[in-house]
Amino acid sequence: MSLAAEVLDLAKERGILIATAESCTGGMVAAALTDIPGSSTVVERGFVTYTNQAKMEMLGVTASTLDAHGAVSEEVASEMARGALAHAPVQLAVSITGIAGPGGSEFKPEGRVCFGIAGTNGVVTETVEFGALGRARVREAARDHALSLLLTTLKAEQA
Repeated sequence: MSLAAEVLDLAKERGILIATAESCTGGMVAAALTDIPGSSTVVERGFVTYTNQAKMEMLGVTASTLDAHGAVSEEVASEMARGALAHAPVQLAVSITGIAGPGGSEFKPEGRVCFGIAGTNGVVTETVEFGALGRARVREAARDHALSLLLTTLKAEQA
């Protein structure tokens, strides 16, 4: 069974609705979930907020957070996840912001992706260094990691 199918099954069993807030993945997490028939019982909406302006308008990310930490930061991932939770009638939201490549810098290298997961127990963030795998592979790895975060959170809240 795919990660996405596992997420959907467990969320459906628990009566949990999910929203995604995606930047560098451009909606790939929402697409992975909605590729599966019956996903509408779980997936409420997805926000694709590729620009800073979109992050601010759609999710309520603050300009001061973007200025202080940059778009690729756990602080922004946290505000994105909180914003998705606040702007959708859901119980669980995942966010992704990163540098898929090509490019990056010494301080924010290609392959760095920050994640946030917001639920009933607050927000948890993390940064994963996937490395310079190439744009497509970084995006796929980020999608899969976000699905894993959703699944782990659903399992933890079940306990």
